[in-house]
Amino acid sequence: MDGLDQLEAQSIFILREAYRKLKPLALLWSLGKDSNVMVWLARKAFMGHVPFPVMHVDTGKKFPEMYAFRDEYVKKWNLDLVLGECPPVEDMDPSLPPAARSAARKTAGLANLIDQHKFRGVVAGIRRDEQATRAKERVFSPRGAGHQWDVRNQPPEFWDQYATPYEEGMHVRVHPLLAWRELDIWRYIEREKIPLVDLYFAKDGKRYRSLGDQDITSPIESNASTVAEVIAELETSRTSERAGRAMDHESEDAFERLRVAGYL
Repeated sequence: MDGLDQLEAQSIFILREAYRKLKPLALLWSLGKDSNVMVWLARKAFMGHVPFPVMHVDTGKKFPEMYAFRDEYVKKWNLDLVLGECPPVEDMDPSLPPAARSAARKTAGLANLIDQHKFRGVVAGIRRDEQATRAKERVFSPRGAGHQWDVRNQPPEFWDQYATPYEEGMHVRVHPLLAWRELDIWRYIEREKIPLVDLYFAKDGKRYRSLGDQDITSPIESNASTVAEVIAELETSRTSERAGRAMDHESEDAFERLRVAGYL
């Protein structure tokens, strides 16, 4: 097996473990490249059908292309879509910087969905290489009552043995892509021919490397208009993947504060 085969096999194993141990289970679908790979892996893991709901926590501020993609592929992939709205930004912690305060709406929206449907497990498409705070995560990461993440009290994980501690009022976040890198994601997309929102590909010298809300996400300069060209660009790039995310340019602890509170 090559590197992509190994990553794929590990992710499929994690998804099957989550489905076996955590019910009800749901998968977060943000419509970006990572979560599309995650849905693709889930379809492979369960013979072409995702046997649990996919959740879209909608801020109402995504790009029109993202909503069009969602509506098209819900039907094509036969997904059980659960939609959740986010509270207004005025209800968020006023001590957060502006972009982080806007992003906090998703934290609250996700918490509401989890409580409403009583999900014991939530599959999320984060990767360790994407942001320093995410490098502290486990594959199976418990969230306490109130959706709090205790960074200093995470279960050990050795030899693909994953603990799924569960107490009343808590749930477990499952991260099947944690070991993947951005380049792995794109190489897998190329190999599997996974469809994406076309904002990832250059138009008029710019493209989006990471997709979020329109008001807090910016494009990068790029001429990469195909998957192969994106891969070639990333092989020499030294710029952070989240360089276009306004939240990552605010106070140093803003992202970790959101993660501790239950951010995606």
